[in-house]
Amino acid sequence: MDSKTPPRELLLTGVPAAPPPWWAQWTALQAWPRRRWLVALAGAVATALVMGLPTAMIPNPVFGREVPTTAWAWPALVVTAILSGLLGATYVRRPTAPEPVSRAGLVGGVLTYLAVGCPVCNKLALLALGYTGALTWFAPVQPWLALAGVGLLGYALHRRLGGEVACPVPTGRT
Repeated sequence: MDSKTPPRELLLTGVPAAPPPWWAQWTALQAWPRRRWLVALAGAVATALVMGLPTAMIPNPVFGREVPTTAWAWPALVVTAILSGLLGATYVRRPTAPEPVSRAGLVGGVLTYLAVGCPVCNKLALLALGYTGALTWFAPVQPWLALAGVGLLGYALHRRLGGEVACPVPTGRT
């Protein structure tokens, strides 16, 4: 199909196809096979452990925490784990699925990791701001980092799911 040929839906109906509503992408989850759901579950558990253990949200003998976990950190960790698991499962290959690339999921995970961690246990914040600065300046920003991280993960998942419900025009036919 060359650039002068109108899209297929315009040829068939004379009217351009309306874009699907924003929630249409999420209906792709209904068609997921069991394999994808298992990958999503494994990814969510792995994300919770990778974020929860070093930040000492999950008690363990290796890592400690000087500042107690905040009330908003647990929901941020749970939502991040779920979104990360679902996002990871979108990379389980389907023969017909397009492969859009986005770094929003990676950035979202890193932001949430920084958000749920102890402000004075974060070596970068501690080196840059000192102990008092980390508590005074970094700790109040952490909930905003969590919101930004979860938002980016949601955006990345939305984009990945959008590729599954898109109806590409067949190439090679006119």
